[in-house]
Amino acid sequence: MRQLTDDEGRWYPDPPRATPPRVLDGDGWEALLALRFARDGLRTVLSERMHRGPLRVQRPFYPEGDAACHVYILHPPGGVVGGDRLAVNVDVDPGAHALLTTPAATKLYRSAGPRSIIQQTLRGADGALVEWLPQETIVFSGAIADVRTRVELSGSARFIGWELSCLGRPAAGERFDRGELGQRIELVRDGKLVYSERAHYRGGAPVLAAPWGLRGEPVVGTLLCAGVDLSGELERLREILQQSVLAAAGGRVEDAATSCAALSCMGDVLVARYLGPSTEQARAIFSDLWHATRPLVLDQRATSPRIWAT
Repeated sequence: MRQLTDDEGRWYPDPPRATPPRVLDGDGWEALLALRFARDGLRTVLSERMHRGPLRVQRPFYPEGDAACHVYILHPPGGVVGGDRLAVNVDVDPGAHALLTTPAATKLYRSAGPRSIIQQTLRGADGALVEWLPQETIVFSGAIADVRTRVELSGSARFIGWELSCLGRPAAGERFDRGELGQRIELVRDGKLVYSERAHYRGGAPVLAAPWGLRGEPVVGTLLCAGVDLSGELERLREILQQSVLAAAGGRVEDAATSCAALSCMGDVLVARYLGPSTEQARAIFSDLWHATRPLVLDQRATSPRIWAT
């Protein structure tokens, strides 16, 4: 059984070979969701599904035909409390195409002390197409959590995915003045680490407000596209990005100026970053980029999951 460690040296298992999840004697839930997608003729099917604890999926959807299988990941409790440990493990077999999203934001609630851990591992075999498009993670003041996303690609597998986080609840006037959030995003190709991003936010820390840090903005996001060199498209995509930032701000230049969005290329990995005031704005911008890059990376026009319209 392969294992990973957290920053404090504690061991936790890498699904799906994990110890079955359980209630941790008042310290939260331990939950696991393991999915496998396979090609069956011209159709991608959810060939294996295993869950323990409060993680589920709805039935597969096919809004764009048989080739792409859309799946919505559910967490019925509606939020993550201190001590919860959630693991999502996804394997996409050769030639299969899986798109995964969530019907609502993930909420990290205030903790009395225990740390919650969310580990998301996505594996794409040679020729697989993997899309990871969850709703945002809302980090309540006082939450203590680690969120880790690891993407492992083999051969010619291609990937588009994002992570969005909101520190505090700005709509309710709540700032992230207490608590702690650790974030890690890793992209691996054929066993070699090609992209790694780590962040650590402590409630009330100077970095949250400093001009060299988050500038007082609560929402941060990263979008990754991997598998196709898009350096020749970079200037056009930057124009699309800037137009999207302006549109998401309602066409108001002064409001668009509060957001910071950028694109860069590292070989066959395109990286988009967002820093700004609104999860709605961030989702709109990343969705526009997804629509622009999906035909280039996956050779398919984007069809938004139906759940996004509800």
